[in-house]
Amino acid sequence: MLARRIIPCLDIKNGRTVKGINFLGLRDAGDPVENAVRYCEQGADELVFLDITATIERREPLSELVRRIARNINIPFTVGGGIKSADDVQTILVSGADKVSVNSQAVRNKRIIKESAERFGSQCMVVAVDVRRNSAFPSGYEVYIDGGRTPAGLDALQWAQEAESLGCGEILLTSMEADGTRNGFDLGITGLLAKTLSVPVIASGGAGSMEDFLSVFSDSCGADAALAASVFHYHEIDIPQLKAYLQSNAIPVRL
Repeated sequence: MLARRIIPCLDIKNGRTVKGINFLGLRDAGDPVENAVRYCEQGADELVFLDITATIERREPLSELVRRIARNINIPFTVGGGIKSADDVQTILVSGADKVSVNSQAVRNKRIIKESAERFGSQCMVVAVDVRRNSAFPSGYEVYIDGGRTPAGLDALQWAQEAESLGCGEILLTSMEADGTRNGFDLGITGLLAKTLSVPVIASGGAGSMEDFLSVFSDSCGADAALAASVFHYHEIDIPQLKAYLQSNAIPVRL
């Protein structure tokens, strides 16, 4: 069984790490590079950096920040936000990122997934899927874009399957309703995608305790990785203790 990955997420706004609840009420959580170094030293498996307002503000991705991060850490990291083309993907990868996450632009222009996967490899392409419950859709969840501001009219599972068929190597699934609440991951939609797709699924949104990570990694759910922010940023859960807890409960992790 492959080791499950623990991935701190750093949401970036105006060059600072921020965190809110349900994508709103953002507060400062420190310098992203300093946070990245700390997580690297603590044993994080990967990091994700999301420029959360780049798309809505129509800004370019933060390539200079990517270069600063790459100079200071030695674990894989993913960058998302404001990616509009395969050339943007190339810029981020050349700046030092290992993977690029696309969300809104992937919905608006699906060619970016296929073209980028063909040029740089599927392993570089992460498609972020932000969802809310909506019983009108077959899976019970609708996709949202523009930092959670715009309903996309797409079913969560169907869109994830299409993204996989276009060549993405990983799905980053965020439950908007669970985001920042610390009430646990949404095991329903996470398990549905994890059991249906062939590519890895990263669970995001709602981590509040070590038990929440155990639940999302359990056989009944099956996430390949779990992403969290505030519980790591504010030292409510430390990664070494979390990994020791998971290992003691028969979840394979890298120590």
